[in-house]
Amino acid sequence: MPPMPPSVSRVAAPASSVSTILSKGVGRLETTLRLTTAILALAAGVYTYLGVRELLNGSPTTVFFAAVIYAVAVSVGIYAFWVFLMQFMPHVVDRRGRGLMFGCMALGSLMIVAMSSWLNASALAGAAAIQQHLAITVQNYTRDLDTANSNAIAAQSLLPDIQLASSRFAKLADAERTGSLTGTSGSGTVVQLLTQMSGQLEGLGNEVQASGKRVSSLFELGGKHLAKMRELISDRGPIATRSDAFATESLALMGVITNLQQTSVAPAVKRAAISLTSGFIAPAAGGRGDLADRQSAVVSKVEGSISAQANSLAEAADKILALPKVEPGRFQAMSPAEAVLRYASDFIPSWAGAISIDLMPAVLVLILCVVHAAIRREGAPAVAATDMTVGEMMAALQMARDVAAVRDAVPEPPSPDDARERVPEAVSDENVTALSTARHVK
Repeated sequence: MPPMPPSVSRVAAPASSVSTILSKGVGRLETTLRLTTAILALAAGVYTYLGVRELLNGSPTTVFFAAVIYAVAVSVGIYAFWVFLMQFMPHVVDRRGRGLMFGCMALGSLMIVAMSSWLNASALAGAAAIQQHLAITVQNYTRDLDTANSNAIAAQSLLPDIQLASSRFAKLADAERTGSLTGTSGSGTVVQLLTQMSGQLEGLGNEVQASGKRVSSLFELGGKHLAKMRELISDRGPIATRSDAFATESLALMGVITNLQQTSVAPAVKRAAISLTSGFIAPAAGGRGDLADRQSAVVSKVEGSISAQANSLAEAADKILALPKVEPGRFQAMSPAEAVLRYASDFIPSWAGAISIDLMPAVLVLILCVVHAAIRREGAPAVAATDMTVGEMMAALQMARDVAAVRDAVPEPPSPDDARERVPEAVSDENVTALSTARHVK
């Protein structure tokens, strides 16, 4: 606490020294309060301008003037609101009036948050919020691409079964050429049937294998789009330009994901498996005698084997087709204000800073209320000589002279000593008899 000037300590009453200090402090800080409120209102106006500019549409000139007018209106409104509260709220002492003032402050604070704070947050964290929106979108697209690739690759799991079946029929055909199945060597009906089945399964396997290459190519292309999108997120520059480029890449990536789902050969495998059984036509035995019977028996066994193999492939294809299809979401471009509102929970520090710029004067108003309440408790401060102006000092001196002149014009009442001296004289006069009275008595 700074020491009091000697002049103040001589004039001010001791009981009101605390209130004097507080009153002098309020007086000294009045300019600081107004300047601080003005700077905070100006800062709120600047960030409001940056935020509202992104929401307006039209020519650059129209957007500029509209944003400036809005920002100026917000700044003036915020400054006037807090100055009014600083001026009146500390001096409203009755409970009802103080409650109404607090209600006005709460209502005004809500209006300030509605017209300025969220725009401040948009200016402070709008770009970061859009980047987060882009990052989340990339994450979703990465998941969709991986799922689509997994579904497409799942069809490749049928390739070993198809190749094994083809190889088995080819080996049976080779064995039949030496007579292992019918007991008669040669290339008759059984060999032709086994070779035909082996060829069909080999063709289906080649188709599945070729599909795998297309899947790998599409997955690689999708990875390039994702890499470009990640580069746009981490790049520097206007967020609006990067968002537009991101939208282009996302559209291309959606096409890749759709092609990946259409590249799956599971439907083709299922159709081929069905055709193996439904379209099987048993060849007529070409042998003579008992050879024809043996060929018919082998053909019947081959038909059963083909049916079993076809059912196995169809069941495996059904499991792949039952996998949920990927439906990538369409990218939606957002403005900074929209992004800040959607991801508000992730930008709490920015929101706190944006609101504090607008509502910081509320703390100053409360401090003023506390200080003025303390001044009222301590009593009104005595007027200090150092606080009087020259005019007030001259008026006080003139008043003192007038009082002295009036006092001189009024006769002074007799003092008690003079009264006591006069009383004995009166008493003594009453005990003395006049000479004429004494002669008359005689």
